[in-house]
Parts: sequence; C-alpha cells; structure tokens
Amino acid sequence: MNRHRGFALLGGLIGVVALVCAAIFGGFGLLATGSDTGAGADSANGTAATSGTGTGGARGQNPPPGRAAPASADAWTGTWATAPAGVETGMPYGHPGRSIRNVVHTSIGGTSARVTLSNLYSPRPLVIGHASVAVGAGGPRAVDGTLRQLSFNGRAAVTVPAGGQIISDPVALRVPYDGDLLVTLFTPVAGGPVTYHPSALQTSYLADGDRTQDSSGAAYTEPSKVWRYLTAVDVQNRESRGAVVAFGDSITDGVGSRTDANSRWPDILADRLSGRHIGVLNEGIGGNTVLQDSVQDRKGASGISRFQRDVLDRAGVRTVVIDLGVNDILRGQERDPGRITAGLRELTRQAHARGLRVIGSTLTPFGGHRGYTAENESVRERVNAEIRAGGVFDDVVDFDRVVRDPYAPHRIRPLYDAGDGLHPSDAGYRAMGRALDLELLETKAPAAL
Repeated sequence: MNRHRGFALLGGLIGVVALVCAAIFGGFGLLATGSDTGAGADSANGTAATSGTGTGGARGQNPPPGRAAPASADAWTGTWATAPAGVETGMPYGHPGRSIRNVVHTSIGGTSARVTLSNLYSPRPLVIGHASVAVGAGGPRAVDGTLRQLSFNGRAAVTVPAGGQIISDPVALRVPYDGDLLVTLFTPVAGGPVTYHPSALQTSYLADGDRTQDSSGAAYTEPSKVWRYLTAVDVQNRESRGAVVAFGDSITDGVGSRTDANSRWPDILADRLSGRHIGVLNEGIGGNTVLQDSVQDRKGASGISRFQRDVLDRAGVRTVVIDLGVNDILRGQERDPGRITAGLRELTRQAHARGLRVIGSTLTPFGGHRGYTAENESVRERVNAEIRAGGVFDDVVDFDRVVRDPYAPHRIRPLYDAGDGLHPSDAGYRAMGRALDLELLETKAPAAL
C-alpha cells in the first residue's frame, strides 16, 4: 500500500468512527448535512438560521434529537464574540479525546448565558461530547459554585454539521461585567480541521480526557493563545441597551497589546460603555481586508463576505464601528482608493438594511512599517480624504489623527507604536478607545447618506 492510499484509508476510517460516535452522542439523530436545516445551521454561509421562538427552531417545529436550534436575538445581548479566521495548523482531525477550555472576557453582564460553536471551515461534522461554562477565577480555574453544564436542545452532546454552527440552550449563570468566562468543550472523537481564531491575546488551555466539570483547572496544563470553535457568548440582561460591534483587522483584534491585559481598543470602549449596559463585540481578524478572501492564510473571508455572519447575525447589535482597509493597501496591493471606499460603502449599505448605525474610522499610519512606500501612503491619504468628506459612513472617528505623530503624520507617535510601525501599543489602543463619542454609539438610527 503506498502512502497516499494509506492516508486515504486512514481518513475514511476516521470519518466512519466520527459518524458512528456522532450517532451515539447525538441520541441516534441523523447527522446534519448541508441540506439539513433542522438543526438551524445554514451550510451555505456557516451561520445559524434565525427564528422568532427565542429558544428553539422555526415556530411550530422541533429540532431533531441532539441538535441545538438557534435562538432569537430578542432579549439577548452579545457580551463577547470573535470571528473565525481559518483552520488551526497541524490539526487535521481536531483534538480527539481532549478538553478545550476557552477563556474569554465579557463586556456586559447578565443572569443567563448561551454560547455559539462554529465548525465553519471543516468538511466533517464536529462531535461535542460535553460542554460547560463557568465564571473564571484566573487561569483555568473556575469561581466556586459557578460551573454549569451546557445542553443542546436538552442533550449534553451535540453534532455540529460541517460548515455550520450551533447555539446552546440558555443556562442560568450570573455573568459578571468586565470579567472572565471559561467555556469548555470535550471532543471525544476525531473530526475535521479546527475552526479557530489565531490571535486571541488571551491564554486558553487544553487537557486530556473529559475535564469539562473540572473547576480547579488542575488538569489544564497546556496553555494556548487561540480560541477554538467558540465564536460568541450572549447574555440576558433586562437593563441591556444592545451591543456595539467592532469590525476590522489586526488593529481591532489588538495585535501589539499585552496578552491577558484586555487592552485592545474595543476593551477600552467596553469599559466606558459598561455603565450604560451596552455590550462590545470584537470582530477583528489579523490581516483581514475589505475586498479579498484570505481564509487559506488564516486571515478570514473578506470584510464584505463575512459582514453578515460576524456583525448582522450577532445578538442585540445596534451600532457597528468599522476600521478596515489598511491591509487592502499593504497586503492586497490595491492602488485604487475608490475600490476600497466602495467596499466600505457596501458594508454601510448592509448595515443600513438592518437599521444599524455605522461609525467608520480613517486608516491609521504605517510609515514605520516594512510595507511602507510613497505610493501606499498616497492611497491611504486619498482613502482618508474621502472618508472625512462624508458619504462613506454615518459618522467618522478619526483614528489616524488620534495616533499619528504630529511631526511625521505618515508614522504612529512613538509612545503609541508597539514597535513595528503599524500596530498601536497599549497606550495607543487606550487613546483610540477613548476617542469614540459615546453619544454617537447610542444613536441607533442610521443617517441618510
């Protein structure tokens, strides 16, 4: 048997094992496929279909056993989110027999929680044997008495279809404002490649075996700097006034800020909005562009392609802040500023179709970066001129003016530079997060452009 035939046979055997185990864990329900919408998964775009029931599938329908159905955004607000960027390298079959403890930081608190799990970039189903959520006490430890087992349509186990996502049942939990949550998943069998977010800037953990009920965290001896499968946490909060989505690239993602410090500019904004009971969701992806898909490079689908999933489908969204376009110049080598601003206008159009207000940013300087050229700078300046002139967004936050060096406007101020001439430091992100007008964020109605 040659090597290629051997790998093909191995892959086939793993697929059979996954299907058999999925039937066992899923209560012998049929596996969801691209044409099976009973689980609330839309295989065309990897998002859950929206219903008006609040906890189940479409009105009058019951989802199959072991399948979680998506919940309505009514009465739910996103407290944390991240954008799936691609698949984890070197893990073609996932993490079989292991527990994944994702550590995430909340913005708004609440009395109940639910989570969204994504299998967007896998060609094979994902089996979740057990899952749990708890309030974090530092590292992988849970605050005593807060660990809750998650269920999916009343079942402890669930199968997430290839290319789809699943939303858990609500669980009663007092979720803190500005605190950590532990969302733990046990994957009992091999699946496909892991849908993940590579630049978490937050330490999560792995452990062998089913450790979903381990509140001490003692078994979680392997740290990691990525988020796996988890893409959203929503809360119920009677005082909630909705959520703001920060949509962008590595600068929104917080690259250049300190790990575990929660000092990205959306974190600073969340601190400012907590007293107003507004959640903040960070949908930044490092290397992301307005116009080009880069999933194979783990830089996500284009902003235009992913806007529906990563912004419009989030719970309780009222406003979106867009900071995107630098990588169209640096990575995409786009020389026509009109194409970039046309793409940004398309994002605004999509948001307006849902009644959302859009605040857009000017593109920050990159004069000290290795990709800088006079031609690139000219494109950036022309994009910024069009943004400032109006007609691209409802309102503008001028991040360029916030972080640029007044003596060398094509560069970031030294105090605000993380060291690569492109990404801000903690101080730079703090200035950006403080630059947003909170009154504009609370004005929901879109402008007439």
